[in-house]
Order: sequence, then structure tokens, then C-alpha cells
Amino acid sequence: MDILVIEDDMQIGSALRDGLRREGYTVEHVTDGLTGLQLAQQNPYQVIVLDVMLPGVHGYRVCAELRKSGVTTPVLMLTAKDGEYDEAEGLDTGADDYLTKPFSYVVLLARLRALIRRRGENTTAGSLLRTGDLWLDTSTHRCGRGEQEIALTARELKVLACLARNHGQVISKQDILDEVWDHAYDGGTSIIEVYISTLRRKIDAPFDRHSIETVHRAGYRLTDDSSTHA
Repeated sequence: MDILVIEDDMQIGSALRDGLRREGYTVEHVTDGLTGLQLAQQNPYQVIVLDVMLPGVHGYRVCAELRKSGVTTPVLMLTAKDGEYDEAEGLDTGADDYLTKPFSYVVLLARLRALIRRRGENTTAGSLLRTGDLWLDTSTHRCGRGEQEIALTARELKVLACLARNHGQVISKQDILDEVWDHAYDGGTSIIEVYISTLRRKIDAPFDRHSIETVHRAGYRLTDDSSTHA
């Protein structure tokens, strides 16, 4: 199967299924979270379209359970909610992209293609990145310092990977946005500050490190801060 659509609104779900099939994709459509979760854990889909408001198990929980069980299939989350914090809530569960209803089918199709393309690129590129004792594996969504593993969401890992691939170089907020978010994302760069703050709390603060530097009016830089601070 290419695409799994988990959407309880039959009109939207059927339209997505039929439209994507006309594009040449093989599509499976289910209307509840539990069935969607089970199918996503059992089948290697290319991408999952996931509604938030689902009967039984809501979309946030479905996405979180998928990431917890090691499923790395890209997830495009659909929601009737709007606003930066709602988006952050969805992305923090491990979603790769976010689309607010009502949405343009053309935009949704472009985002799905981008997610599928990125996944193909990730499977061919080197997945293990190291900076001092900090390491991250983009293929398994794992990160850690030394032997201690650190739990990151899919989006947090991508932001960190962007910095790690450009170790020692200053990366602007816009550059991070362009690499990690789809071009159709119409939010501002302030979302980057949210993710940098979260990454610092997870990969630096518990280890008394300061590896993510803020470069005033320029962006951020990942350094090899391998020493602890009293």
C-alpha cells in the first residue's frame, strides 16, 4: 500500500481516497483510530494521512503510539484546529507535517509528494550523525549522548539533524524552516525558536551542556561542547 488515510468524515475520506487513486496511488481508507493504528503498525505505507478528531483513539494518540512502536512512516496530520500551539502539539507527537481544514487538495497533494520524496532521500543518505558524544540516527529516529538515549519527536530530530549536518556553521531560522518544513508551510520562523528551546531542554540541560548556540540576528550553530560546567 502507498497511502493510509485515517479520516472519520466519509465525505473527506472518500474524496481523498478517490483523488489519490486517480493520481496513481494505492490507498486504504479507514474511519477510526484503532483500526488505523493497527494497519499502520502492520503495513509499510509510504505516507499516512491522519485526522486528529477520530472516534475511539484520537489522532495525537495514534501518532504517538506509532512513533513509540518504532514506525517511522511520514505522517501528515489533518485538523480543524488552528494556531501555532495546536501545530506544535501535533508535531510533538511525531507528525511530519500539518494541514488545517478546510485545505486545498492541491496543497495536500504537494505535501504528500514532498514527504514521500524526503523519505526516499533519507533512506539513501548517511543516517548516523555525530557531534562529540551527541549522536543521532535519522533512519531509526534515535538520539543520545554517549550510551544514554534521548527521546526526540520526529520533527525535533529533523531540526537537530539539520544543525548536525552543518556542524560548526551558523544556520538561519529560514534555512532550518526550508529544510525541515514543507515549502507549503505558511507559518513564521518563530516555530523554530520553540523547537530549539525544546532541544536544549532535552539534549543539553540534563547533561550540563551548551551545544546549541544562538548567533545574534544570524541563527543557530551546533558545537562540540563535550565538557560539563559546574
